[in-house]
Amino acid sequence: MSALRTRGLIGATLVVAVLGITAACGDESSTSPPAAQPSDTPTTPGSPTPSPTSSGTPSTDCPDMIAAVRAAADKVVWGKGAATSLFQPVSVTICQYDAKASGQAYATGTTKRTAKQATELFALVNAPKPVAKKPTFCTKELGPTYVLRFTDNDRGVLSYTAEAFGCRRLVATSLEGQGKPGVLPAPRQVTPELIKSLGLR
Repeated sequence: MSALRTRGLIGATLVVAVLGITAACGDESSTSPPAAQPSDTPTTPGSPTPSPTSSGTPSTDCPDMIAAVRAAADKVVWGKGAATSLFQPVSVTICQYDAKASGQAYATGTTKRTAKQATELFALVNAPKPVAKKPTFCTKELGPTYVLRFTDNDRGVLSYTAEAFGCRRLVATSLEGQGKPGVLPAPRQVTPELIKSLGLR
């Protein structure tokens, strides 16, 4: 076998070897999609990931999440508003939120009271004197948050947030209805009588 022919066979063998390695390993200019990576949390396509803070169910009586309820209560200006409310309720819906409710949690309990019971509850809400400054001394115990939605004969709705824990804020957050006065009652604090009336022990 001549030297020239030997060199030709060695060259051909090297070309075949290089092509074989390239085909097996691929190169950086490859357009094939990357391999799927493992996921920490398997999900079903098309299904939303549930929030760990979700609870309760939305309803027309209690449509707000606890985050919106707290945000509305935080916006209230202490020391401002009417000393007493002239609203004349004929019914009230009480929305109860769990003590540890947060984020997207809805009310987990709903109670309705009409006529005399609604009027008596409104008197308890109206009874405490307004507080000029936002309370700074607050207890650490947990308790539910209530939204009291009073309605009158004209379909007006006066909403209060009552916190049965911490600073025990009792604040009017909205007054809805055609022709209703825009001045909300001044913020105050929840009394033991009101807590008892709402069913707490």
